[in-house]
Amino acid sequence: SVQLMQSGGGSVEAGGTLRLTCRGSGDSFDFSVDCVAWFRQSPGKKREGVAGIDQSGQTYYADSVKGRFTVSQDSDLQNVILEMRDLKPEDTGIYTCAAKMYSCRLWVVGEDGSGFQTWGQGTQVTVSS
Repeated sequence: SVQLMQSGGGSVEAGGTLRLTCRGSGDSFDFSVDCVAWFRQSPGKKREGVAGIDQSGQTYYADSVKGRFTVSQDSDLQNVILEMRDLKPEDTGIYTCAAKMYSCRLWVVGEDGSGFQTWGQGTQVTVSS
């Protein structure tokens, strides 16, 4: 099995910084997971991908967060961190990490996560103007 557990997030004023962590575990993790990505969803909007990282360390970002968000890893994707800088009110939403087989390069950033096998529990991020 594969499990993902999130921590971090919270509330911050516009221009601030927050960090999210996704920790993976399970006896099938190394075999099954080649890509870990972050998605977000706000009321009235569909879920969208914002960032991803391959087992190789390659990273991927949605245009809306490029230059502000940084995704990194250690322990072969078992610890993935999303650092969110210069946060804007439109970044507000529930952020969820997800894992899948095959490289993130086969995933189009911004899609809703179809094909991701395992999901974390979700974490609220609130940015006040």
